Parts: sequence; structure tokens; C-alpha cells
Amino acid sequence: MKYFRHCLAALAAVSFAISGQALAAKEPAPLSAYGALPDVEDAAISPSGNNIAVLMTLDGTRQLFIVGPDLKLIRRMAVGDAKVRGFDWIGDDQLLFITSQTEKLWGFTTDKAEFSVARIIPVTYEGEIETVFGNKRNLVDSINGNYGVRFVDGRYVAYFGAIELEKLGSNMREYTWKHGRPYLYEVETRTNRVSKVANSASENEYRDWVLGPDGKIAASLDLSYNDGDWKLKSGTDDVIASGNQRNGRVGLVGLGYDGTTVIYSERDAENIIRWYEIPLAGGEAKPFLDDAHVERLYWDETTGYLVGYLDEEEGPVFHNPEYGKTANSIRAAFADFDMRMVDWTPDFKKVLVRTSGNRDSGSWFVVDLSTGQANAIAYERKSLTPDVVGETSVFEYTAADGLEMDGILTLPPGKEAKDLPLVMMPHGGPHTHDTEGFDWWAQAFAARGYAVFQPNFRGSTNRNQAFKLAGYGEWGRKMQTDLSDGMAALAEKGIIDPSRACIVGASYGGYAALAGVTLQQGLYECAVAVAPVSDITAMYNEDYRASGSQRITKRALLDQLGPKEGWDAVSPRRFAAKADAPVLLIHGKDDTVVPYSHSHKMADALKDAGRPYELVTLDGEDHWLSLSSTRLKMLEASIGFVEKHNPAN
Repeated sequence: MKYFRHCLAALAAVSFAISGQALAAKEPAPLSAYGALPDVEDAAISPSGNNIAVLMTLDGTRQLFIVGPDLKLIRRMAVGDAKVRGFDWIGDDQLLFITSQTEKLWGFTTDKAEFSVARIIPVTYEGEIETVFGNKRNLVDSINGNYGVRFVDGRYVAYFGAIELEKLGSNMREYTWKHGRPYLYEVETRTNRVSKVANSASENEYRDWVLGPDGKIAASLDLSYNDGDWKLKSGTDDVIASGNQRNGRVGLVGLGYDGTTVIYSERDAENIIRWYEIPLAGGEAKPFLDDAHVERLYWDETTGYLVGYLDEEEGPVFHNPEYGKTANSIRAAFADFDMRMVDWTPDFKKVLVRTSGNRDSGSWFVVDLSTGQANAIAYERKSLTPDVVGETSVFEYTAADGLEMDGILTLPPGKEAKDLPLVMMPHGGPHTHDTEGFDWWAQAFAARGYAVFQPNFRGSTNRNQAFKLAGYGEWGRKMQTDLSDGMAALAEKGIIDPSRACIVGASYGGYAALAGVTLQQGLYECAVAVAPVSDITAMYNEDYRASGSQRITKRALLDQLGPKEGWDAVSPRRFAAKADAPVLLIHGKDDTVVPYSHSHKMADALKDAGRPYELVTLDGEDHWLSLSSTRLKMLEASIGFVEKHNPAN
């Protein structure tokens, strides 16, 4: 689509001019330019395309801006340090705004939990901001599942999972905990009136729902935590499919393209998760998108119907051919960037696009198909101009056992790709993957002279499911040597100096960082582990306890981690005495995914063994580094540690 090109000229011209040639070395931007939350964090476009909501920081204040045509301000509100988990439009007049907060618990299967809170914000009319379930004493004022918004009988209705409370004895005004299994509730968004739609699952069972365009239940799935038996029912409560999944690997995906079918997922005999489509009226379940490499699904927010998906290789694929042509044209116009269609109007006439990657630290565009315009509306990090953004590329290599894989290589701007010091940066998950988009942590290291390699080791999700399953039972084993095999391949190409390498990571990547200097030897000059798992047995016990000691959770964990008798052999805390390089541990006290105790006990083990280490505690921070101040503290500590033990110059 040539009419997009001129709108990108200013940005693209700079990028094209500097690609393929070395830039003169430049003083790196301050770490705050990377570590602080981006100037623009997220955005959403209203159904008409007239209004846009943008979460951004302006003049040091984090705010939600809502603008109308010509970007004229309609409303803005301060957000502060709220952990924003997402927002979306309810028609053109309201915004659904979701945050989360960490709460301490007593007498439950876990000591801390993250609770999601939904608020309804008036946009084009006067009114108070309403908290969903905030005015009901018998409901916890948090949501447990978001089942969408529908336009029913001339009104917008939102659907959420809710936790009910029960009356405390004969006291009519006090309520106490009942159980944690959510009920399905509807909320009239203008009045905040709520009513129950469906009951919760029975004890030791899980229940999920899919709603049709009329707000009625189109399908539901019940799963037994005890034996893995499951039943898929239609909206009329007829069983249309059933089976047994000993590890609980079955789930509702959503409605099909025309709303007459439902899609569900189930793990097959080869341990591969497959999707199946079955008529809601009953019939034969058939494989769905069996040959596609689906990265994400696209849904019609007004009906709940599937409209397309993002193929890892082919790009956006839409059921409507015209939408497909439009999506491919947009993709072609932004081909030189890592591009994502974030949001669009139901008629697909306006599309909100985010780009990042080579020479682009994050840019937002509104693509208007009716006028043929692509207008830049915001930049995520204005201080990080193209000349200070390191070049990213996919680096392919082969593991020692012959398995083909790749990783993302980020090079320091202004330096030749030869004999560079290396920061090995494995991703978390471990079932996720890295792409060529702008990565603030990797770019901060690159700006200070390091090549950064983010390997998509076995277990990552950038290839087929067989590649993901190849990571099962390989924590600290082949998943770990995949990293060092990547380093060897980079050294063979002359890109990095293998004697000048540190390993840095968070969550599973933090585990890999610890393993790199305890389970492996002689590879790294230092290790930085953020929110790491340090002991496999402890992780298993924590997850199993948090599930309420469910059998299917136990089986699923054993599938992923392998036999228990092998866990100690790949737990870095057990090998603290073998740490052959200094270790920096960084952990948030409010982490509900990997408890702070993992870093604290690892620090104790290193101390007892007389090995050099540092422990940085992030008060009030969670697993995702949601707070700007503590995220910057993490960045400053991690880069300072690497520069101390493995200087770039």
C-alpha cells in the first residue's frame, strides 16, 4: 500500500539511511530512558474509530489520556503507580480499565495473591468511575476472568467471573469467605448493576464459559481436578464432547467463525496440544488449524466469533478475504519494522499499529483505510532516537545434538560486530520466545557496548509444538546447553569474544543465569538473576500447594520437570559452592509467581559457600517489574554489576 509509505517517510528514511553502515560511537542515553516505563505503554481505539485511549507519561506524570477526532482531549486521569493490566472500549462512551494489586493472605494455599480490579470509566458523559462488584457486600471486588462485553437489548453488558462471599452466621451485614471458585456475573456498564448468570463449578472442579453475541452461554467446559475427566456442553446443557486429561491439558478456546461451532484444545497421545472444532448442536469434533503456526487469535469483540489469527510465518490470516488483504497490505507497509496490529474497529476501517525493532524504540500509528493515511500518534521513548537503538536480527545456529534453533542478536550501535563482549539473556517462561522488537533491557546493555543474545532454546514457542515439548525434563540440561551452544556459534562467526561473557535473565531466565555459573563451569564472568527459580523441588511444592494439592497440577508439573529424583541435580541452590563467578540476585518482595525466598535462600547458600554475591531487594515490586522506580533500580544494578565484572571497554 503505497499510500502508507509517505506517512512513514521521516522515521523510515532515518532507518534506511543507517541500516547497513556503522554509526559513529555516541554517548549512551541515561539508563532512565530504558528502565522507566515507556512514555506510551498501551492504547485502544473505540468501535467508531473516533476516540483513542492512551496510557502515557507526560511531564513526569503517568496518565490515561482519552482523545477524540483530531486528537482533541476529551478526558484525562492520573494513574500513578497502578499496575495496569489492560483497558478496552465499551462502545464509544465508556472505558473498561483493569489493574491488579498484591494482597497478603492467611489460611489459604498461598501466602500472597494478585487480584485484578475492573473499573468502568465514563468518557463522553458525566459520571463517577465505578468499580465492578464494588457495591456488593456479598462479592469480592475483584474479577476472576473477563468474558467480554456484549450489546444486549440496547445496553452494554460486561461479563466477569466473581467470587461470592457468604453471610457470617446470623449477622446480616458481615460476610466471610465461601470458596474460590468463580461464578459468572453480568454487569450493566451504565448502572453497575450486577446479576448472576451461572453457578460456579462443584468442589474439586474447574468451569469455563464462552458467551455468544446475545450474552448467553454458548458453551461451557467442566474439568475434574481429581481424575482429569472433562465435559464440553452447549448452551442448552447438552454434552457435545468429553474425555480424560490426566494432567488437565484441556480448555475452551472460543466460538468458530460463524458462531455455530466451538473450538477447544486437548493434548493428544504424543503430548502435543491440538485444537478441535465441534458444532454446538453436536456432531463430530474435527482438527482445527492443525497445520498453522498460530501465535495469537483475533476475535470479534461484539460477537465473540473468531475472525482470524496471526501465523508466525505467514502473518495475519483473516476469515474475511477483504480483511486479509488489508492486513497483508498494512504488514507490507511496515515490513522494515517489527509490527503488531494492536486494535481495530469492527469494520476494520481503522487499525491501531505499534512498531519497534531496528532503529525504532516504539512508535504508534493510526491507519485509516478510508482516507489512505497512516498517522503517527505517539512515540514510546522519544529520547531514544534511531541512532542510539541497536540493530537486531535473527541468528540461526544448531545445538550440539543437531536441533536447529535461533535467537535474537542485538548489536551495540556504532561498533563493528567483531569480538564484542557478550550478555547472554535467556527469556523467562520458559514457554515463550523473543522477537526482533525493541527490548528495553537488551537495548540498555547494547548501548553500553555489549552484544546481547536472546536464544530461543528448546521449550520456546517460536517453532512447532515438538520443539516446545523438547524442553520437557530439560531444565539445567539441554535447555541450558542450548545457550552455550549459541555462544559458541557466535564466537565461531567472530561476532563475540567468548572469554568476555556474562549471563543475565529473569524468572526462568534467572534460573538459567544461576545454572550458567553453578551447573556449568568456565563460561561466564558473572551472572545476574532477577526473580529466579533456585530450587526445583521448592518450586514444585509451591505450585502444588497453591493449586490446593490438585492431582492434575502434580501430573502437569511432573510432565514438564521430569522425575523428582533428578531435580536436585539441576537446582542451582544445591550447587552454590560450585559458583565460579560473582552472582547478583534481584527480587521483588511482592512476587507471587516465584517467591522472594528463592533469592534469599540462594544468597544464604552462596554466603555459606564463601562465593561472591549481592542481593538487591525490590520492596513492593511483583514478578513483572510493574513499577517504574523499582524497574529502573533493577536496571541500574544489573548493568552496574556486569560493567564491574565484565567491562565492555
